[in-house]
Amino acid sequence: MKKHKEYSSLDLSKIGEEILSFWNNNSVFDKSIADPLRPENFTFYEGPPSANGMPGIHHVIARTIKDLFCRYKTLKGYTVNRKAGWDTHGLPVELGVEKEMGLTKEDIGTKISIEDYNKACRVNVMKYKKSWEEITSQMGYWVDMKNPYVTYDNKYIESVWWLLKQLHEKKLLYKGHTIQPFSPKAGTGLSTHELNQPGCYKNVKDTSAVAQFQIIKDKKSQFLFEKTNHSIYFLAWTTTPWTLPSNTALAVGNKIIYSLIETVNQYSGKKNSIIIAKDLLGKFFKEENNSLDFENYNIGDKNLPYNIVDEFLGENLVGINYDQLLKYAQPNNGDAFRVLSGDFVTTEDGTGIVHLAPSFGADDNRVAKQNGIGSLTLVDQQGRFTEEVSDFKGQFVKDEYYGENDEKPKLSADIQIVIKLKDKGLLFNSEKYEHSYPHCWRTDKPILYYPLDSWFVKTTDHKKRMLELNKTINWKPASTGEGRFGNWLENLVDWNLSRSRFWGVPLPIWRTEDGDEELCVGSLEELKHEIDKSVDIGFMKTNPLKDFIIGDFSEKNYALFDLHRPYVDSVVLKSSGGKKMTRELDLIDVWFDSGSMPYAQLHYPFENKALFENQFPADFIAEGVDQTRGWFFTLHAISTLLFDSVAYKNVVSNGLVLDKTGNKMSKRLGNAVDPFETINKHGADATRWYMISNAQPWDNLKFDEEGILEVRRKFFGTLFNAYSFYALYANIDNFNYDINSCPVHLRDKTDKWIVSEINTLIRDVGRHYEDYEPTKAARAIQDFVVNKLSNWYIRLNRRRFWKGVFNEDKKNAYSTLFECLNAVALISSPIAPFYMDNLFQDLNKNLSSVHLAKFPDYNEKLIDSVLEAEMQLAQNLSSAILSLRKKEKIRVRQPLECALIAVSNNKIKTSVLGAENIILAETNLKNLKIIEEGSELISKKAKPNFRVLGPKFGKKINKVAQAIAALDSRQIKQLEISGEIVINGEFSLSKNDVEIVSQEIEGYSVVVTDDFSVALDVKISEKLKHEGIAREFVNRIQNLRKEKQFLVTDKIIISVEKNEKTESAFQNNLNYICNETLAKKLIFSSSIENHEKINLIDEISCNVLIEKQQ
Repeated sequence: MKKHKEYSSLDLSKIGEEILSFWNNNSVFDKSIADPLRPENFTFYEGPPSANGMPGIHHVIARTIKDLFCRYKTLKGYTVNRKAGWDTHGLPVELGVEKEMGLTKEDIGTKISIEDYNKACRVNVMKYKKSWEEITSQMGYWVDMKNPYVTYDNKYIESVWWLLKQLHEKKLLYKGHTIQPFSPKAGTGLSTHELNQPGCYKNVKDTSAVAQFQIIKDKKSQFLFEKTNHSIYFLAWTTTPWTLPSNTALAVGNKIIYSLIETVNQYSGKKNSIIIAKDLLGKFFKEENNSLDFENYNIGDKNLPYNIVDEFLGENLVGINYDQLLKYAQPNNGDAFRVLSGDFVTTEDGTGIVHLAPSFGADDNRVAKQNGIGSLTLVDQQGRFTEEVSDFKGQFVKDEYYGENDEKPKLSADIQIVIKLKDKGLLFNSEKYEHSYPHCWRTDKPILYYPLDSWFVKTTDHKKRMLELNKTINWKPASTGEGRFGNWLENLVDWNLSRSRFWGVPLPIWRTEDGDEELCVGSLEELKHEIDKSVDIGFMKTNPLKDFIIGDFSEKNYALFDLHRPYVDSVVLKSSGGKKMTRELDLIDVWFDSGSMPYAQLHYPFENKALFENQFPADFIAEGVDQTRGWFFTLHAISTLLFDSVAYKNVVSNGLVLDKTGNKMSKRLGNAVDPFETINKHGADATRWYMISNAQPWDNLKFDEEGILEVRRKFFGTLFNAYSFYALYANIDNFNYDINSCPVHLRDKTDKWIVSEINTLIRDVGRHYEDYEPTKAARAIQDFVVNKLSNWYIRLNRRRFWKGVFNEDKKNAYSTLFECLNAVALISSPIAPFYMDNLFQDLNKNLSSVHLAKFPDYNEKLIDSVLEAEMQLAQNLSSAILSLRKKEKIRVRQPLECALIAVSNNKIKTSVLGAENIILAETNLKNLKIIEEGSELISKKAKPNFRVLGPKFGKKINKVAQAIAALDSRQIKQLEISGEIVINGEFSLSKNDVEIVSQEIEGYSVVVTDDFSVALDVKISEKLKHEGIAREFVNRIQNLRKEKQFLVTDKIIISVEKNEKTESAFQNNLNYICNETLAKKLIFSSSIENHEKINLIDEISCNVLIEKQQ
């Protein structure tokens, strides 16, 4: 008969390697998705990573979450196709190439051609593909890496073009000139969802300025000059002084009250008048300074004298003209330099007057356009001042834009502008100001808001529907869907689709030069036909798609023409009016690429229509929380706008992986964890189990290698020992599990209990998986294995395995343990795929993978909640008694006479009686006595609290003290429960008036819980002491057997050197010692050669010799 495999030690890494080889050699993954007996699909979408960076430990948890639910659904009988993908476009790739080649965006097309640049990007993006494939394999993430979708593939791009054409036909694509987030270092605009990636907003300290804008004296401002003889200035505050050269207007709040103040300029000492919001006076002027003498002011003194002249509503200031602050250039597209009304002006900060630079702020631009105000754009797209700013031309407006080899000025642009204002007498105040400022998600450099021509997706038209559909998605956690994602949708703006870059999906829109006609191309077939028209009219000489065969979806056919730049840039089309149309040079947002994957991965609608319809929407997706406003959003937006559907039904948004102290991991800080080293060292299973069981997926994980070691020891070590115990004795008895073994109702009570528990576990774990709660599943499994199966069932029943003949009771014990271990292997396999497959094969003595098996069904009839509660109480009682032993420093091997149990109700009493023998065996007691609930195991006395009573009762305190001392146990209990008591009908006492002192019954140690109280008899008689010594002796002999590598079935002879401290104990417990150690004889001798000394207790030792019986 084939034996169960036995192991000398647990090596999870080795098991992982062996099982991985088994999977590959037997095509287990392929079999799991090609099984004809799995007619129902479960659809999972893989969010595509970019292979131009190495995988990190955070990718391991993200991929574990994806993998475990797909494995679970496979066990449940579904076909779970999961296609790998590569995100191959966008800034990460381009910036990587520029860094490697020492280029900037401006060099592309001059120092290097777009063609060569894009070729380099194509290579760079797959730089670490092999590493990604290795980590995917080593961690046990099953996904089809042989046939991945690749976003730079022509077929993929064609599907993306088709989606864009559908948007265009629905009039959901439009071109606009707006103020947008712009990354000078990346050289492109950004969408709002890119700007809202985690970590994009950083706290920075910038130089702020309160500038003085001199009011022009004319009819509009005459009423102000009637109040003062000084020049009058509007005070406007900004944290971006570099925008002041581009100022063309100021904004006030109509209903805000403004004060006209006479004061002095702290830098020049010149007297002047200023206008500032009344509510913000206190920021610049102390109330007591109102009485200071102007003539005694010293330049630089922070205590400015002032005098409030008058107050006005903001609406009275609208229309007033002021002198241009810094005269570099004049706007040529409208009026300038007057006060406007702005609905965004508040008195929360600053001066209550907002400086407007319409080129660099969306609100500024909006209110300026509404009032016919022109704009100045005196900063270029590299973030440098233009030539008009003569004294600062060419300087970057942010120091962060300077490269390593650039000559950087000693002072930042902001500081230089502040100094210039100060010299011109136009600076009222300047200080460092800490605020949150947006940064580019890829370059990590500050962004600017900049006027750009861009193409937009009109997402706001479908905002209501997107919100409605979002409510149908099962978000884990729900707070992400309702809060972070829901709030994002509530504040939705149109999607900025354009990117002024080179490597990505080209925008398939061709326009006439005057912009009157345009065409959005949605396929290669359409493009070929349109080029034919262009060739016919003479706009193009030849058709680069002339050899492209429509309807031929082979890779060879689709490789005939590259849809990337610069090739599509050379395509000129003919408009319906006969004009030339050239392609809009922008690329599309790379997030649109990834959001198109449900369609483009299948080349829909050109191929696989039926397959797509069968796999849309996804049943499940998962990615990091940073994708909430990234991939999750773009999937949802495209599916809503074009298909009026969700793109996914269930989504798990996992948190960040931090270091063990809660800090973000980074190579710079030296706290990053290498996933390859971690898995090689600890095994994928321990790593996966730790990550899933330690914290819920959506919570941030404080990664600590010690946690993996604990999981390996506590969970896998315990499960390994349980299997090893089973295999050892099952092999000895040649036991082979028979599914038709003894019915459960005829088995031992503990068998029935653990069978009930395993069925409850199967039920609960299945529900946790269905609810996308893997942490609850892992913890429930671990609790069962450690606390119920190992620490309780096996401990209570170990004698049944290694004692006596191979009878029905022993077979039942084997069957029960097998059923538990087999079920654990099945339900744990989604989280720990390697070890559980190994365990499953070892148990079943075959090479059938657990991942091709069926998730076990639970049997409701075998679940006995009463028995489970009874056994739980037995465990709780045993733990309480063992804690008392520990408290009294009495070893568990030392038998004690009895414990008194006082229970709170009859139900608990019945449970205690039902588990009495188990409790006695587990706690090494002779007797268990259940006493009445009212029986007091602890005597209580009440003492007067004189510190409280003195002020309360005064002269009556002695009488009150006597009454308190006389309180009986009933009265004390009443006081504890109700909190007060009346004594002798005249004294009302509260719990604070007394001190209640507890005293245990003499000779007993007591513990009290809500359900029961236990008093342990700690007196040890001579007879009990002898038995304790005998038990210690048995333990030492068993250890010697192991050290000498005796088989568990070997009979032995024990020789003991006579010793007055031990001989009586051994003689009185002779049968017990021989039975427990399989000793045929116990010989007492005066002296023994080659003996070994063993220490027992309390400095008692003896010399022994054990030998196999020949």
